[in-house]
Amino acid sequence: MTIAEINPIKLSSLRKDMKNLLLLLVTLFAFTGAAYAVVNINTATQAELETLQGIGPAKAKAIIDHRKKKGSFKSPGDLENVKGIGPATMKRLRKDIAVGGTTAVKKENKPVPR
Repeated sequence: MTIAEINPIKLSSLRKDMKNLLLLLVTLFAFTGAAYAVVNINTATQAELETLQGIGPAKAKAIIDHRKKKGSFKSPGDLENVKGIGPATMKRLRKDIAVGGTTAVKKENKPVPR
């Protein structure tokens, strides 16, 4: 079947379906990006680090101080070398941090209640 043989009504319907599919895909990609945003611990500012769950001003400053003193983190797990960050904190942070790429802060992150 060639395009010339397609019924104009079906072609119009197909175009509408394709537009709707494209809109759906664009929307899904937009929300997926927000859901999987990460903070690059090698370049993040104190404010960006504080958006991470359970990281307040003191821990954010400790991360930056460690980074300045020892250099870039080689892997997300290296964050455990920072005073005050242990296995429990790492388990919580692992999905939200990276050692490369651009920082994209998740707006819905909240501090962990103590």
